[in-house]
Amino acid sequence: MRVVSGICKGRPLKAVPGNTTRPTTDKVKEALFNMIGPYFDGGIGLDLFAGSGGLGLEALSRGLEKVIFIDRESKAIHVIQENIKACKFEETSEVYRNDADRALKALIKRGICFDYIFLDPPYKKQQLISLMEKMDQQDLVNADGIVVCEHSFDVELPHSIGRFNRIKHEKYGIIAVTIFSKISNE
Repeated sequence: MRVVSGICKGRPLKAVPGNTTRPTTDKVKEALFNMIGPYFDGGIGLDLFAGSGGLGLEALSRGLEKVIFIDRESKAIHVIQENIKACKFEETSEVYRNDADRALKALIKRGICFDYIFLDPPYKKQQLISLMEKMDQQDLVNADGIVVCEHSFDVELPHSIGRFNRIKHEKYGIIAVTIFSKISNE
């Protein structure tokens, strides 16, 4: 597992020990960022089920100005912090140990609005629709912001969730990626 492109291209990333975390493969990461970027001119990202932090680190490497990493597992938090340090992104990263619902409530209180949100929850505990509904109701995503959902290939997400419209859907073996864009209020 490594950073695929950008200023940290080729930098190896540590994986979370054990089998509770499933890192996004380099092939899927490359395809996903080609769909939404591939590079960015600033913006704020949220890596909500961060695991090793691979998606958020890739986004920083490709030009996002800041990423908030959240995971509920202490082993994952430790690995995220090591990977951030290896990529020298300490100044542009925040890391929190929390579950998704409580993390969203804390972010809402801070009034942060994101340009990119990466959702890669455990496949057996799929909660993508309810999380996206909450993000929509609380205006956590800027107009034209992007939400990337990685999920099992046999999960079919709706074409719209609140003000989010599905713009891309691809399958890579047992993995699927569905990308939503938030409709502007105009």
